[in-house]
Amino acid sequence: MKALIIEDDSTVAGHVKKGLESAGHTCTAVENGSDGLLTARNDTFDIIILDIMLPGTDGISILKSLREQEDTTPVLLLSAKSQVEDKVLGLRSGANDYLTKPFAVEELLARVEGLVGRQADTTTALKVGDLTLDLLNRKVTRGDTEIELQSKEFQLLECLMRNRGKVVTRSMLLEHVWNYHFDPQTNVIDVHISRLRQKVDKTFNVPLIETVRGTGYRISENLA
Repeated sequence: MKALIIEDDSTVAGHVKKGLESAGHTCTAVENGSDGLLTARNDTFDIIILDIMLPGTDGISILKSLREQEDTTPVLLLSAKSQVEDKVLGLRSGANDYLTKPFAVEELLARVEGLVGRQADTTTALKVGDLTLDLLNRKVTRGDTEIELQSKEFQLLECLMRNRGKVVTRSMLLEHVWNYHFDPQTNVIDVHISRLRQKVDKTFNVPLIETVRGTGYRISENLA
């Protein structure tokens, strides 16, 4: 994956660059908006990681300019602003995702890889162990048993299976399944995960869905 980082905070840019490169990706880092927009226009990238508050041209202006030129490169916005209206503005301007500072590099990496994966994804089915999720027919089976899932349960399972072996944070699930770009401070995720476990894990010998305390959930075929 080839990433463009447009971020004026050298410490943040350095952490992001190090995290992406340690995962085997190639990075170009630019410290101001004007150069960032020029770089984005003159080269091809798989992902653009874009800070909103930049010297020169601000991130929202860069984003709008790229979308006006029909540039569909996935864009992950970074911002110290956590208000819902700021996130909505970014998403309506053409961003694919939004991450509030401070953030864990591991979460940024998961979001970036998810965005790039969806951009090029032609997958019609997902599989973890003996669990299969058929995306075309909206059908879930475990072994020879068909499992009936509600819409939200299907979306939860899809998100977990697309990130198999990785921790999926609560904020990622809220955004992917409920389109919430803020934490509503409810137990909606816990309730739906509990229902999903009843259907996917309870009557089978090997549980697949794991709670990662204080962070989120993970699905893996290697659980004991």
